[in-house]
Amino acid sequence: MIAQKQITSGSPFWVGVRDATPLLGGYIPVAISFGLIATQAGFSQWETIFISTLIYAGASQFLFVAMFASGAPLWLIISMTLLINARHIVYGPNLAPLLPASKKSLFLMHGLTDQIFALALARLPAIPSEQRESWFSGAMLLAWFSWVGGTATGAQMGDTLISQWPFLAEVMPFALPALFLVLLAPKFSSTQWSITLVATLIGALALKVIGWSNAAIPIAAALGTLLYYMIDSLKEKRS
Repeated sequence: MIAQKQITSGSPFWVGVRDATPLLGGYIPVAISFGLIATQAGFSQWETIFISTLIYAGASQFLFVAMFASGAPLWLIISMTLLINARHIVYGPNLAPLLPASKKSLFLMHGLTDQIFALALARLPAIPSEQRESWFSGAMLLAWFSWVGGTATGAQMGDTLISQWPFLAEVMPFALPALFLVLLAPKFSSTQWSITLVATLIGALALKVIGWSNAAIPIAAALGTLLYYMIDSLKEKRS
């Protein structure tokens, strides 16, 4: 009841914006890093911004740019980008029951990211159903605009930032792994998640060592997802 009183005390859209504001600390540095890396890989500033606006997929964008710059065939680039985003197959069904049926579903789906999913899953149950769509719109739009804005900053000013502060060239590539580490760290409190995450990390490293660099992350993620549900199934059988 307390959470519902708080959400009704102001516009649910702006409450969503407020709730998503802490995400900017992770989104903007990673987006700046992407803008810089994409332009260094040969993409124009507008092409780089276009990628973040339409693809808007974080790690998949880095993979897309790296594979494109290395001359990988288009079919493989598209396949790997879709595969690494396969986790949304899990996100959607878990989030759909918490949101009302709406004509804006495609628009809202475009704004679904790992961080927005985690935030929405935690906050939506405490929000009155008629306010949830507005709250989600505010949260996802702030995240989206911050990502596109950060990308534009990196594409247009990245070289200048690096020339003035050379240490950024060493720090910024770690922004994306650091963001995911922050998201994953709380999951290690669960035995099931700990086993899944450790096995996924070991699998990705093993694939990297044997030379499957481009496929390491999506294959390890798929195997980790399978392992998680296998453990879940065993727990249900035992209970």
